[in-house]
Amino acid sequence: MIIFLVGMMGSGKTTLGRQLAAQLQHPFVDLDTFLEQREGRTIAQLFAQEGQERFRALERQALEAVVREHAQAVVSTGGGAPCFFDNMEYMSRHGKTFFLDVPVAEICKRLSASDLQVRPLLAGKTEEEVMLFLVETLNHRRQFYQRADATVQGAGITSAQLEQLLNNNQA
Repeated sequence: MIIFLVGMMGSGKTTLGRQLAAQLQHPFVDLDTFLEQREGRTIAQLFAQEGQERFRALERQALEAVVREHAQAVVSTGGGAPCFFDNMEYMSRHGKTFFLDVPVAEICKRLSASDLQVRPLLAGKTEEEVMLFLVETLNHRRQFYQRADATVQGAGITSAQLEQLLNNNQA
């Protein structure tokens, strides 16, 4: 089975995905990294050179390739991936989807401690602008994220919680 982790940037999809994959002894796939390797460019370069519309089409192609290449995996999606085309439904048809619903204040704290320049949607923004962007973006994206098979809420989500939820959903 493929497990897809969805949620805002900074919600812990990659960190928790790696941990969960190790626990389940499944491959881990970061969709952004997979896309970068496929295209030979960074996400920031793809956004800048191709624009968001083309980037989202390439992201969908990468998602389909991951599904073709992996019978079992834990996949960390980009924050916007579930919100374009029918990606959320596509992921649900091909595996289990989990929404990591982390409070915006916690996401902002995590992102402020990282290099915002590698995130095309945040590059050049002040901390207040980042917070406003996150609130507005989450308000728009929540409708897609909530279509996930399960939601895990909080600032301290663990891979053990995800594994327990997965086990409960399989019963």
